[in-house]
Formats: sequence, C-alpha cells, structure tokens
Amino acid sequence: MSGICGGPPELPIACRAPVRAMYPMSCPASWAIGPSGIYGLQIGEEYGGAGESDYRYRMVVCEEIARVHTLSFGLTVALQDDLVLHYLLDLTTDEQKRRWLPGFARGETIGALAMTEPGTGSDLRGIRTSARPDGDDWILNGQKTFISSGIMADLVIVAARTDPDAGSRGFSLMVVERDMPGFTRGRKLDKIGLPGQDTAELYFEEVRVPAANLLGSPGEGLPQLMSHLPRERLGVTATAIATSRAIFDLTRDYCFDRRAFGKPIGDLQHIRFELAEMATELDIAEAYVDRSVRAYNAGELTAVDAAKGKWFVSELQKRVIDRCLQLHGGYGYMTEYPVARAFVDTRIQTIYGGTTEIMKEIIGRDLAG
Repeated sequence: MSGICGGPPELPIACRAPVRAMYPMSCPASWAIGPSGIYGLQIGEEYGGAGESDYRYRMVVCEEIARVHTLSFGLTVALQDDLVLHYLLDLTTDEQKRRWLPGFARGETIGALAMTEPGTGSDLRGIRTSARPDGDDWILNGQKTFISSGIMADLVIVAARTDPDAGSRGFSLMVVERDMPGFTRGRKLDKIGLPGQDTAELYFEEVRVPAANLLGSPGEGLPQLMSHLPRERLGVTATAIATSRAIFDLTRDYCFDRRAFGKPIGDLQHIRFELAEMATELDIAEAYVDRSVRAYNAGELTAVDAAKGKWFVSELQKRVIDRCLQLHGGYGYMTEYPVARAFVDTRIQTIYGGTTEIMKEIIGRDLAG
C-alpha cells in the first residue's frame, strides 16, 4: 500500500489530532473509512466504487463529518470527491481508470490538484510551470504552492504550460506520481487552521512524465480546469452549509444549557434574537444549496450559479461561526470547544476554490452581458 503514513493505522482517530499537529492524521483516517464505501461514491462498481452519482449522498457524508467536528478530515474527503476525483472520472482513458480509481475507492490513494503558483493566485493564465515533449514523455519543471494534501498525495494533477505560443490553448494537465525522480515536496505550510490537513509547496525539476499520464490531449488544460470549477465550488458550498448548521446546533444547545443570572442565557431576548436570525439565514441558504444540488444532478449547474453559492454561503459561514463563538463567551475562545476550532478552520473557505471577490466578478460579468 502506498502513502506517506506507511500502512493502515491501529487506531485512526482524526478528530483527536492536536491543534498544532504536524502529522497528517487525515491519511490514516482515509484508510479507516475506505472499507465503509463513503469514498469515491461516483466511482463505478467495476473499480470498487458505489457507482452513485446523486450528489445528495455526498451531502450526507459532508453533514455527518461536520457533526463530529473533524474539519481537517472533512477537507481531505472533499478534496478527493469534489476536486481530484472528477478529473479522473471525466478525463481519463480506460487504462488510466484501471490504474488509479481502485485505490481512490479504497481510500488508499490520496490525490491533489496543483494549479496555484507563487504570484499567480487565481490567474490561471499566469501559470509558469512548463512541460516540454521528449520522445513519448514530457519533461516537467516548475513550482506550486498552497497545494492541499500535497505532502501525503500519491498522485498530483499538475497544470503546466506545454505550448508558450498557444495562449489559452497552451496548457495541459498531467499526473505526477509519488517517487517520480525530480518531484519533491517542500515544507508543510503552517496554517492558522486545519492542522490535520496538510498544505504544501511542490517542486518539479526535470520530472519525466510518461505520455500515458497526460489527461486528455495537449492544450486542453485550461478548458478542463474551468469546466470542473462548478463541482469544486459546490463542494465548498456544501461543506460551508454543513459546518455552519453543525456549529449553530451546538451553540443553540449551549445557550439553553448555560446558566447566568439565575436562568439559561437562551431565555434572554437578545440571545433568542441572535439565534432566530442565524436560523433564518441558514434555512434560506440551505434552500439555495438544495437547488444547486438538484441542478448539478441534472447536469445544469452553471459556473455563475456555483459562484453565487460559493461566495454567499462561505461568507454566511464566517458570520455565523463568529456569532456562535461570541455566544459561547470565553469558552468559545478555548480550543477544546468545537466552535473555537471551527472559527480558524473555516476561515479559508472564502479564499480557496476562488475568492469571494473572484466569485462576484464572475457574477458581475454575467450580469453585464
């Protein structure tokens, strides 16, 4: 079995990773849930998956992970199912599927998507990582940063410039596998949240990538990336609404258990108004998410509608968790309380997968025609 962790663990408990743990606890947890069948739900049965394309099943997984407050592990699952997997389902040959999908279905193979580079951010056309043809192979050179699961990934889908003169048609996607000569991992980046989920710098120096690891045809990379962004953003939206609801439910119970001035603080009008506002906002947001899921299932989720959900629900999550922390008082600032961990763990969701500002720009361009 491949993987940085060296084999299945005896006691895989993702939720007990220390707040500043360096070890990627999500990796052994991935192996633990593999036999449960919740990884790679859309993978066909012939490759060991459930063959279930209805995104509502993915939502159930997301909600249950949120309820046990294991957000680092939840992100690893989301990266697998909402990000990497769909490139492998949609863009691979039958031979590539046979190589890669069974490991994904079992939770043994961890994947990553390497787009972002130092200085490029959301500007995909600014990618400088390059690959030149050499016989039947490609020689890859460059650097990527902020790559989720970069340390423990067994395979990395890399966006590279393969024709410097072809403009937007000059990019390609190729799969770099663990232990390919010239592929090295930099440091595990020290984030303020999600300590059990690694984010890394990746380096490629004269990496020889077989032509058999190219996804699709040369020059199709940018359209491939753009076409898969709605699913990625739906995944962020689903995680945001599930986490917001879980923390709200926890806070509501806390407010009616915590006593001050001789009665539960939930009996105070101000507290009830705070809870009422959050409950209303969450119900409305859930209605939009449900509509987006139905649209995705029907093959009708547009980039604009995915952008609307991504920015609105992730920003709502930020507000809701901040208010929930306030209602916990000093306890909300203590890391043994889930609301404190969620406060830092969820902050990234208005940034990755496309910032709030980029989402609004996508929507604004559509409105302007």
